[in-house]
Amino acid sequence: MRSHRIASIPADGIGPEVIAAGLEVLDAVASRDGGFSLIVDQYDWGSDWYRKHGEMMPADGLAWLRTADAIYFGAVGDPNLPDSLTLWGLRLAICQGFDQYANVRPTRILPGIVSPLRDVGPGDLDWVIVRENSEGEYSGQGGRTHRGLPEEVATETAIFTRRGVERIMRYAFDLARSRPRKQLTVVTKSNAQRHGMVFWDEIAGLVSHDYPDVRWDKELVDAMTMRMVCKPRTIDTVVATNLHADILSDLAAALAGSLGIAPTANIDPERRSPSMFEPIHGSAFDITGKGIANPVATFWTGAMMLEHLGEAAGAALLMRAVEQVCAAGIMTPDLGGKATTKEVTRAVVEAVRGMNR
Repeated sequence: MRSHRIASIPADGIGPEVIAAGLEVLDAVASRDGGFSLIVDQYDWGSDWYRKHGEMMPADGLAWLRTADAIYFGAVGDPNLPDSLTLWGLRLAICQGFDQYANVRPTRILPGIVSPLRDVGPGDLDWVIVRENSEGEYSGQGGRTHRGLPEEVATETAIFTRRGVERIMRYAFDLARSRPRKQLTVVTKSNAQRHGMVFWDEIAGLVSHDYPDVRWDKELVDAMTMRMVCKPRTIDTVVATNLHADILSDLAAALAGSLGIAPTANIDPERRSPSMFEPIHGSAFDITGKGIANPVATFWTGAMMLEHLGEAAGAALLMRAVEQVCAAGIMTPDLGGKATTKEVTRAVVEAVRGMNR
């Protein structure tokens, strides 16, 4: 039997609730599939760890995570701590430490879920947004001087390297080529940002010559928001910078029904280090402990993790179960339902166990 070691980091807010639900469902999939098992290592890093130890994770945390085949991450963020501290101390420390340079965010309308877009349903919105995940606007370069004085200055420097842009562009073209429509949209803001974004456009053009079978176009990021709302059927695969794709993918999740259903994979395509899989909804302290957090994003994220681990059949089984439960109307309040986290989890587990192969 194949065995995969998973590093579980529930972290903050609703993270522990949804990761517990995800592990329960993944265990059901492994038992039902019969071809693999999961060994789960639990790490209680995050904001509570910071309060005890003065750091979001141990100094040798990455060394511990290297023993895993994949990382299953909940959410990071605490209303009583600066977001810059919690994000850079844990999530970004892992993403950048392991050079997980491809952030992949699929979006589609699941059965039973109503999009806020008029006359758009399942099959009309089926996107994958590829986000450059290692540099750009989130490079962490810059600083502040003359703090507290009228002449205080803050700088935030976006960094774009030829290696970084080309590798994410090739990843996006490869992904677009693997999808039925073979279509890619490159999103920048090159009319106003005349250095880094023009650089992106130029490299996209050069890389495109190696993909004559992929139809591609360019879109300015502000125009892209309108296109996502007004012409969703014209979009398939999208690639954008760290900042732009971060924003666009949240809009995509809202258009598909809720942030509570949106998954993410932080991928090292070269597999030098473990990749990390997380729902994108954040720590959501306003509903923490209420038992109503939507676990669907975590289930979908788990399916992406299984696929990355080579368990395509298990991933497909899990997604069929999720779609069956959504179609039956068993949903949490963010989707207009009345079910609790545990009730949705129980329904998906039962669907997995009863699913035809």
